[in-house]
Amino acid sequence: MALRVRVQPRTARDEIAGIVGDMIRVRLAAPPVDGAANQALVRFLASRLQVAVSAVTLVRGHNGRNKVVTVTGVSERQATERLLADSDS
Repeated sequence: MALRVRVQPRTARDEIAGIVGDMIRVRLAAPPVDGAANQALVRFLASRLQVAVSAVTLVRGHNGRNKVVTVTGVSERQATERLLADSDS
């Protein structure tokens, strides 16, 4: 399964900020330096989706805010439920 993600780095905390169109907005505390935000995104999504970190792969957007991430081991329905659980949106 592929997820389109828009990342906002250097925020107060890691959280799902909602869904805009077909993109999931994610706020991350990590800065966009030396891949720190990308690593934080992978760890955050793995945690929220309840999958291993190795199941989450950043496939596009390494240097930008718009990213494409693939996830294995979870269905689209499960992913939606887990990402939106306790979300402010």
